[in-house]
Amino acid sequence: MTGTMIEIGGTSLDPGDPRLWAGAVALLLLFLLWRSVARSSRAVEPLARHIAALDGAVRALNDGQQQLHGGITHVSEAQAAAQARLAQSLEARLADVTRAMGDSLNSSAIRTARSLGELQQRLETIDRAQTKIEKLSGDVLGLQDILSNKQTRGAFGEIQLREIVTRALPPDVVTFQATLSNGTRADCLIQLPNPPGPIVIDAKFPLEPYEALRAARAPAEVVTAQRQMRAAVRAHMKAIAEKYVIEGETAEGALMFLPSEAVYAELHASFGDLVREGFGMRVWIVSPTTCMATLHTLRAVLKDARLRAEANTIRRELGLLHKDAERLAARVANLDRHFGQAQKDIEEIKISAERTQVRARRLEAIDFAETPPERAAIVELPRSREG
Repeated sequence: MTGTMIEIGGTSLDPGDPRLWAGAVALLLLFLLWRSVARSSRAVEPLARHIAALDGAVRALNDGQQQLHGGITHVSEAQAAAQARLAQSLEARLADVTRAMGDSLNSSAIRTARSLGELQQRLETIDRAQTKIEKLSGDVLGLQDILSNKQTRGAFGEIQLREIVTRALPPDVVTFQATLSNGTRADCLIQLPNPPGPIVIDAKFPLEPYEALRAARAPAEVVTAQRQMRAAVRAHMKAIAEKYVIEGETAEGALMFLPSEAVYAELHASFGDLVREGFGMRVWIVSPTTCMATLHTLRAVLKDARLRAEANTIRRELGLLHKDAERLAARVANLDRHFGQAQKDIEEIKISAERTQVRARRLEAIDFAETPPERAAIVELPRSREG
């Protein structure tokens, strides 16, 4: 039986507590015992003492129950507070985890977007490179088509020579496709002063012998290709020496322009005797790089020649300038004399003005008031030194 509390002497007792029933039974037994011995006066006092002791035990049991109830209440409150703190801690931890997860997701999204952007840029770079490669491949194929034909290959060499010469020399000393007195037409004629005189540059490109030499593997193929290369270069140098070196009209030598650094290097590496043979013919072989260096040297020669041509003009102008300086000095001296005379005249004018002022002040000092005839006196004016 539970739910109804019994108040005894200000103390609440739970009817469902077994200890209460045990105490009640004990009291009942004591009461019955007390009744059984009530008649005996000698048993009254011990019974009273037992009842008092039983009452003390009941009070002690009640006090223990109250302490137990307070402990249980304290434990419940502590447990509730601990649960509240645990809930707050869990909420704060959950908020921190949520915030950290959000930051991590945002950072991951930013890094992913940046990576995608960089990947897009790299793909665009690759696309541009691919486009350039395709264009370069087309240019290479076009260059191969150009070089496969002798006429177009010659035009390619002339265009490259024109580009180099135009960059290095002023246009008034260069003539392209110039016709000489023997009826031949030179790719480029540079008007140099005598000596050395006008010099011709002609573009040649022995591509087939060079490609055969590079493709040769067997010793016999190498020998044949070298013979072809030697014959082709020698024929070009001989043609240049015969056509473009004219006594009294051009310089004593000419330049053979090779539009390929590889062919030029191969000649100097494997055909040094052929290059020296060209020196004997007064035909000097140049590549795009060495041609630019040679043209810069010729530019210095042109500049020096122009300075020498203008030397007489400079000396004449210096003589005229000296005469002008002497004339200017004479005129300055004459002007100085005029200034001196003017200064002297100004000083004399100042003296005359001062004297005029003195006479005017003296005239102002004379009293022209009327006086009796008998008192009238002749007042003589002071005379100046000049009279």
